[in-house]
Amino acid sequence: MLNEGQEADMQGQVEEFLAPQTEYNEEEEERKYYRRKRLGVIKNVLAASFGAMIVYSVYMGLLQMQLILHYDMTYREVKYSNLGLEDIDRKMLMGINVTPIIGLLYTPILIRFLGTKWMMFLASGIYALFVSTNYWERYYTLVPSAVAIGVAIVPFWASLGNYITRMAQQYYEYVNYKDEHVQEQKKLPKGVCDSYIIVFHSVFYIIFHLSLVFAQFPMVFVLNGYLQERGHVLFNVHYCGANISGVIPGFNTTVLRNLPPSMLLIKVESVLMGFAFLSMIIFLVLCGAAYRPTEEIDLRSIGWGNIFQLPFKHLRDYRLRLLCPFFIYSGLEMLFAITGFSLSYGVCVLGLKKLWLLIVVYGLSCSIFSSLSLCLLRLPRWFCLIGGAFVHGVLLVALMAFSLKKDQPEYQAPLLVISVLWGLGTALNKTGVSILVGMLYAEDKERLDFVYTIYHWWQAIAIFIVYLWSHLPMRAKLSILLATLLLACYCYWLMERRLAKKVQYRLPRIPRPRHKVKGYRYLEEDNSDESDSDKSEEDENRGSFAEEMGADAGEEGGQDVGADSPGARRRMAGGQRPRGEDANVE
Repeated sequence: MLNEGQEADMQGQVEEFLAPQTEYNEEEEERKYYRRKRLGVIKNVLAASFGAMIVYSVYMGLLQMQLILHYDMTYREVKYSNLGLEDIDRKMLMGINVTPIIGLLYTPILIRFLGTKWMMFLASGIYALFVSTNYWERYYTLVPSAVAIGVAIVPFWASLGNYITRMAQQYYEYVNYKDEHVQEQKKLPKGVCDSYIIVFHSVFYIIFHLSLVFAQFPMVFVLNGYLQERGHVLFNVHYCGANISGVIPGFNTTVLRNLPPSMLLIKVESVLMGFAFLSMIIFLVLCGAAYRPTEEIDLRSIGWGNIFQLPFKHLRDYRLRLLCPFFIYSGLEMLFAITGFSLSYGVCVLGLKKLWLLIVVYGLSCSIFSSLSLCLLRLPRWFCLIGGAFVHGVLLVALMAFSLKKDQPEYQAPLLVISVLWGLGTALNKTGVSILVGMLYAEDKERLDFVYTIYHWWQAIAIFIVYLWSHLPMRAKLSILLATLLLACYCYWLMERRLAKKVQYRLPRIPRPRHKVKGYRYLEEDNSDESDSDKSEEDENRGSFAEEMGADAGEEGGQDVGADSPGARRRMAGGQRPRGEDANVE
């Protein structure tokens, strides 16, 4: 038995423990909480950027090395005899370039079924699968993996665009967590996220365009030592540049001086495989979710039929329709720089050993000049698109008149200058289009996957066009590019003119989520001590409260930025339900 003194002492300790802590500053704790959240968003953006950069460094580096090796007639005959590598390469390129055409049919369903983060992870795994098939080069390994790459291209890029824009929205919410429209989870005002969208997309492309540089490492450090000199590979070539048809007519079919050892190739592929796994780990571990789990449920609960139809319905919006030519040109110009200009102008004049130099200069130019999109924080949003279009327009006209003869190393400096300027145009174009799409739909978080799917699906159409035009005359290719660019500029001017006149655009209605009756999120815990009368009274009270919250529940579901914050925990400790949950339960 405790005496009275001990009981009093214990009672005092209990009261002291339960008393309010004078050193606890609620506002300071909440500020620290949201600061950690903002740092987490920055970490997500950097992780997604580096993950995508590593994926495409591995993919493009391996594909380039593979195509050069398979092009050499001696390599094909000695290594694989009658296997038919040339035919396998044609079918592999067909799988990569043709399959994305159907991406519009399944991309939104995949993104909503798997989630944005898991879609990026799965797509990076498919790229890793493509690397692994090169250990055993056969028709039944290379062609199916190439088709899988084609299937994954549009979902991967749509998820990346959606993810970066969602991070900008989250960062705004974590900065302005005290604002009423953020706390009440209402639709964000128009234009409040624009500065964050500009910064995040600029950072993404600054990092991603370095993939063009790192993709040349296998060629620089391994393959270049086995390549023939330019006099041999260009022996039967007569003209280069604007006068040719196809890629490089007369290019020698033996480009290797001697064959690289098989063990060396296996080591290179193993290093690339390691980096492919690294990108998967980055997406899995370092990238946070784009939506809360309950929001993912809401996004899927509108019905798979509606998810399938909504990308097509969004094309009713004149803003997207008028941007489609720019979407197509954005895909055409980058592929032309890598496969058209670098080969038909660069390799044809300087030899195959200088291919890496042209692409490295182009990649560095794209990365450095992507920072110019930060000027949109002070300049109007047309600056990037029109600036990039002007640079490319001048270069296209110049390239039409730029006809050269083979083996002229004195033209190396002018060709490098053209690569730098084309990289400037590419940087302004890529960042400008992505930022513009994000700014136009920033307040509609439930539409972002549909919009970016349409954007990258049109780029997939551009990939298919480049695949088809490989045998056309160079001037015809340049004319198609120039015509597409002029049409894109006119359509963009028309879109901005309609927006300035406040012409109403048509957006399809997003159906309300149809939740199942027995969902873990929507069922109250059963109270065995509650009577029927108590239940009926509580149901009536919840019904009236749900009617009052109906307007908020009808709005597009936003992320509950304060669900785990100190303020939210205090409200729940006081017996209050988190905002918006009562309406969902009802």
